[in-house]
Amino acid sequence: MTLDRDTEITPEIISKFIRIHQMELYRYKYLMNCYKGQMEIYDYAAKDSYKPDNRLVVNFPKYITDTFTGYFNGIPVKKSHPDDSVAEVLANFDNLNDMEDEESELAKMACVYGRCYEFMYQNEQTETCVVYNSPEDMFLVYDNSIKQEPLFAVRYGLDDNNVFEGEYYGPDKNCKLTGSESALQFGEEIGKYYDDLPVTEFYINEERMSVFESVITLFNAFNKAISEKANDVEYFSDQYLAFLGAEIEGDDLKQIRENRVINYFGTEASNVDVKFLDKPDSDEQTEHLLDRLQKLIFQTSMVANISDENFGQSSGTALAYKLEAMSNLALQAQRKFQSAMNKRYRLFFSLATNVPAGSSDGWKDIEYTFTRNEPKNIKEEAETAQMLMGVTSEETALSVLSVVSDVKTEIDKIDAEKPKTGTVPAYDFEKGATDDGSVDE
Repeated sequence: MTLDRDTEITPEIISKFIRIHQMELYRYKYLMNCYKGQMEIYDYAAKDSYKPDNRLVVNFPKYITDTFTGYFNGIPVKKSHPDDSVAEVLANFDNLNDMEDEESELAKMACVYGRCYEFMYQNEQTETCVVYNSPEDMFLVYDNSIKQEPLFAVRYGLDDNNVFEGEYYGPDKNCKLTGSESALQFGEEIGKYYDDLPVTEFYINEERMSVFESVITLFNAFNKAISEKANDVEYFSDQYLAFLGAEIEGDDLKQIRENRVINYFGTEASNVDVKFLDKPDSDEQTEHLLDRLQKLIFQTSMVANISDENFGQSSGTALAYKLEAMSNLALQAQRKFQSAMNKRYRLFFSLATNVPAGSSDGWKDIEYTFTRNEPKNIKEEAETAQMLMGVTSEETALSVLSVVSDVKTEIDKIDAEKPKTGTVPAYDFEKGATDDGSVDE
């Protein structure tokens, strides 16, 4: 959603964008329902009452989302700053807002919806706080310049009495929205504390696509196929018994059912045929389809199937190849998230009450460390580090060890543990003292 920056933002303009946003609500709710396991198969027309009608769901969207977010953000992002005073302020801000949980939820929502928002505000103690927000009740409008800078943000919905309420955050003011969706009015103004919009958009790709959106048709087909397979199993357990060449009374059927014995005799017995009606077996074809769909789901979504029985048996290099596609996807998401976090901390640093005087540009020096949450082969890493010793610097050799979080600190620990060499201080006979300044008695 874009608008010319020189356009006057009126309630009518906001109403127009609310209507556009509501056209996206179906997609947002559909994607969240997929994550929750409410799949399309539940909406299919019911079969005849005498037919099996299983509705089985394999929740690939949740598995893909949770696997990717765990890989991408399972280990929290580390932030560092060269200025110790600024680093302390940064750490206090993150601790106040439970930033590890905040960023975990932002990653999950961005993977489900394709985008989500973070809202910054001042609490009752004038502390700067942030909270994640679903795109189902908030949207951002950008200007139509080549950079598409954020222009204004709106958060709206219905209260407990089904009355419209909303908030507008613009370049010139922040205020309440009153009236109705079709007849909006600007209400009382809200405090404007920051030099920019207090809303930041988080997303994992420029197209704002969900991490599982490209495989929706595949997992819907998988659910349908496995449900039909369950119907076939139920059908075989309730087969029809056919009597050819004989007339069966109701009492006879009851005796057969209770005693499980069929006994025909007489001159016509040789012409009687009793058998179950068999349905053609397509089990092999169905299994082949399910296997193909499952492989395509993980290949197309670029998220590794880490529950595969052969996954954990791979060596370090083979494992890296299996995770390469997901690693590329994570790198793409990392760049988008780092850009959004820069916006967050720029807002935080814009308040003189948050950072020391003259440090408003300190956000530019924040260094982010993203660590992939992937299985490590410590033995292989140790062997590699040992081979690098003497070929590269000690710091480079130790950097390949995942168990070492801070290489420089580790080197200091190693130096501190090295035994001190026993050296005899030189003796100056003229002064009657050693090099360390001690004097003979």
